[in-house]
Amino acid sequence: MVKQAQRVILGIDPGLAHTGWGVVLQRASKMSCVAYGCIETSSSTSLELRLRKIYEQTAAVVDHYKPTCVGIETVWFGVNVQSAFATGQARGAALVACAAEGIEVAEFAPSQIKLAVVGTGSADKAQVQYMVKQVLGLDQVPRPDHAADALAAAICFATHSFPGTGKREAGLS
Repeated sequence: MVKQAQRVILGIDPGLAHTGWGVVLQRASKMSCVAYGCIETSSSTSLELRLRKIYEQTAAVVDHYKPTCVGIETVWFGVNVQSAFATGQARGAALVACAAEGIEVAEFAPSQIKLAVVGTGSADKAQVQYMVKQVLGLDQVPRPDHAADALAAAICFATHSFPGTGKREAGLS
């Protein structure tokens, strides 16, 4: 009997108020959800303590689930630059927690994640959530939506990365 290759993929949807995380187990082309959640910080807490919480809780997820790789959403700049900077800081805290363990990281734009999960880069949030539920065989859509987005980032990594090579399909990294 041939043993199927498997890997544990952590997906992260960064945000200062809500950093979603999701862990997916990939065995060959089959994916299943291991766990998901959301790190929440309050705007009444100082920035450095909010970032520390994101770092520490991401590190705890990494320590508990032992992912071999991470898919993280890049910062979308849109109209609100201040919000983009805050998201970037939260993203940095989560990345440091992953880097401390030497985990392979791939960064994906929101449109790349939507394309990987739904088949179109312009999919709306409800379409992404529905497909995450379908792809992972879940009974319901993961809540909060930040966790569903993190699972989508993990799915994107699984479908656009060649195991063990650190290489992603051309134009997708």
